[in-house]
Amino acid sequence: MTHSPADQQYHEKQAGVLQIGDYLFLPGDGPAEEITHIELEHDDFGVPALVLVTTLDGGSVRIAIGSNVPVGGAAGTLDNGGASAELVPLAPLTEPVPGDAPDGGTSDGGVSSAGGDAPAEAVPAVVVPPLPAVAPTVSGPSAAALSLIPEPTDSPEDVVAAAAEAHPGRNGVAVLSERLVKGINTKSGSCLRDLSDLAHDLFIELRDPDHALAVADILNVLPYDGNRDRWMSVERALALSSFICRELGQTERAEVYDQLLQAPDTLETDPFKARIAAKVRQRGLNEPNLYDKEIFRSIDNGNRDAEREWRLLRLETLLFLRSHGGSNTLGVGELDHRIANELEAVRG
Repeated sequence: MTHSPADQQYHEKQAGVLQIGDYLFLPGDGPAEEITHIELEHDDFGVPALVLVTTLDGGSVRIAIGSNVPVGGAAGTLDNGGASAELVPLAPLTEPVPGDAPDGGTSDGGVSSAGGDAPAEAVPAVVVPPLPAVAPTVSGPSAAALSLIPEPTDSPEDVVAAAAEAHPGRNGVAVLSERLVKGINTKSGSCLRDLSDLAHDLFIELRDPDHALAVADILNVLPYDGNRDRWMSVERALALSSFICRELGQTERAEVYDQLLQAPDTLETDPFKARIAAKVRQRGLNEPNLYDKEIFRSIDNGNRDAEREWRLLRLETLLFLRSHGGSNTLGVGELDHRIANELEAVRG
C-alpha cells in the first residue's frame, strides 16, 4: 500500500536548495524517492526558473525554483528526528544531544504526557549548517586595471552629442542621439539599450571605434545590480568594447572589459547554486544559438534585411563568446575568424 505525503511524516524544502541524496515525494501517491540528479533551467533573461529533478528509479519532475516541496527520509519518514526544514542544507550533530535518554526518551527540554504512558511530543533535533565545500569568491578587475578605462571629460549627453556631430545625416545615429541627449537615466532599461545600440551602430555601420568606445564606456562602468534586463545592455557594450580594444591593440584594456562582463558569474554565495549555475553557463557557451536556421531561411527567401538582422544577433553572440575566451566547442581562433566574416557580411 502506498501513502501520500499527507499520510507520512515529511517537511518542506525550497526547490532551489534540493540536493542529490534528498528524498522527494513526487506528485501522486508513493513513498519518498531518492534524488540522483539535479539540473537548473534558466529563463530567457538568464534567471534560474526551474529545477529538473531525477530520482533513483528514473522518475523525473520539474519544479519552480521558489516552490516548497515535501521531502522525507528513505522510508518516507521525517529526516533529522522531526527537525523543521530550513532553507539551507542542514546536517545533524554527530554527537548525542546532552540530556537525551539512552532508551530514546525525551531530554530535559522534552514535553511528556501525564503518566508517561503516551508517546512524548517530538523535540526538534539540533542541527548545524555544514561548511561550504568551496568558499565563495567575487572576482573583478583591480583599481589599477580599471584605470585603463579613461575617465570621461564630458557628461554622458555630451559624449552622445559629439558622436552624432561626427556623423551628420546618418538617420540611425540621429534618432538614437536625439532621445539620449535629452537626458540619460542609467536606471532605465530602454535608455541603456539605446546607448548599447548607438555604440554598435557607430562601430559596425560607421566604422568609428573611438566614438563607439566612448559611448560604450557610459555603460561599461555600471555595476551589476541584479536586474538581468538592464545588465544585458551593459553586457553587449562590454563585449563590443573588448573586441574593439583588441582590434586597436589595447589587449590589457580588453581584458578589463572581459573581467567586468564575467564578474556577475562569481556573485552566487551558495556553493550548490554556484556549481549548478556554472554548469548551465558552460552549456550555454558550448551550445550557443547562432541563428543558422533563421539566416539560411532568409537567404532562401531572398530577404536581405532579415538576413542582416539575424547576422547582427549572431555577431553579438560571437562577441559575447570571445569576451569569455571561447568555449569547449568554439576556440578563440575560430571565433575571431567567424566575427570577421560576420562583420564583412553586415557591412557589405
